[in-house]
Amino acid sequence: LLQTSWVAEAVLFPAAYRPKRSSTLPLNPVLQSSLEEVELLYEFLLAELEISPDLKISIKDEELASLRKASDFRAVCNDVIPKSIPDIRRLSASLSSRPGILKKEDFERTALTLAYTAYRTALSQGYQKDVWAQSLLSLFRALRHDLMRSSGPRASP
Repeated sequence: LLQTSWVAEAVLFPAAYRPKRSSTLPLNPVLQSSLEEVELLYEFLLAELEISPDLKISIKDEELASLRKASDFRAVCNDVIPKSIPDIRRLSASLSSRPGILKKEDFERTALTLAYTAYRTALSQGYQKDVWAQSLLSLFRALRHDLMRSSGPRASP
């Protein structure tokens, strides 16, 4: 049963379960485990982010970038969330067919993928903008659906 649960989780963000030699990030990292960390995550997202030509995300604000959680944020953004249209579409398809509500780490990663997709949509033009916008809308719908399920009436165990 535990193995089946792990396999289901790995489908959404498989990179979270792959150890990287160059990273000190633990397997399956989670950015928000307290209200303070949730607020810090929003500070990171509201700060000016930079995406390099090789799609590496960094925080421009030096003070924020020096925080320990900023290192985790960069690792999740650079090593865990999908950044290509096919990978984002695969995530959206998995989310739309997934029963139940998302675990907090999957919700967090999906929200970060949504933010990344919004950024790419804003930078794109023509057909590429339409492709990114479709992916953005698909992720938004998946998150909205999850929020509606999680705030609805709960069944008794």
